[in-house]
Amino acid sequence: MQLSNAPVSWGIFYADNPRVSPDQYLDEVAAAGYWGTELGPYGFLPTDPAVLSEALEKRSLHLVGGVHVHRFSDPLSGPVLLDRLRAAGRLLQSLDVGHYVVMDAGQDDGDNSLDPAQWQAMVAMLEEGRRLLAGDFGITLSFHPHVLTAVELEDQIDRLLAESGIMVCFDTGHHAFWGQDPLGYMAKVWERIAYMHLKNVDGAVRQRVLEGQLDPQASFDEGVMCPLPDGVIDIAAVVRFLRERSFAGPVVVEQDFSASASESPLALSRRNARFLTQI
Repeated sequence: MQLSNAPVSWGIFYADNPRVSPDQYLDEVAAAGYWGTELGPYGFLPTDPAVLSEALEKRSLHLVGGVHVHRFSDPLSGPVLLDRLRAAGRLLQSLDVGHYVVMDAGQDDGDNSLDPAQWQAMVAMLEEGRRLLAGDFGITLSFHPHVLTAVELEDQIDRLLAESGIMVCFDTGHHAFWGQDPLGYMAKVWERIAYMHLKNVDGAVRQRVLEGQLDPQASFDEGVMCPLPDGVIDIAAVVRFLRERSFAGPVVVEQDFSASASESPLALSRRNARFLTQI
């Protein structure tokens, strides 16, 4: 099992306003001890295949995939999604990368539910995108259930899987945020998991959310997604589960960035890598 990390661990959420340069990010993710990296928001790392390949090889890093955030509440946004999938697909195919991930962006007003027409439009977009990437580029498309989006709870994931052929990018932290059992659900949908995000949850902060004492969005600034050794999820058991089932997809550490964190992204990523190496 080769471990990777992602630009989001360095607080890089948008390509046009990164907190660190691509070179600094690649230098630090390599220095932290990771084998691979995600692409991050398209346009952050070089989009010229030769330039990106050289930058990765220079640091003995491998590209494992990428994540695109899309506002699925807009039922007319299908062409925008397909354009991004084509661009990412060409880049990933040129580097022999076989995975890409999409997730919902949520809505600005905090109501992340989709009405029936919006839901069906999302399923149609995902199916068209899945067929496009598989047929034109040989790439598996996975959907990332995520806190505060249209697909975050088990019944929502169940419905999406029943109504589409999409695979899952399973994130242990986002699944456990509302008190759901990551290992139990992984076993249930194992055949649909193509991509893994390892993340942990601070039990005390989560409890404040569950009791209505803390806004879910504000909990991220409070460190609800904590370093892998420090949370309530048994990450060692997750790793054992993946090994026992010979999981062959990307395994990516995502340490959600918080400006209030006492450790730098590099220090946190090193600590997470050391913990995973030990287990």
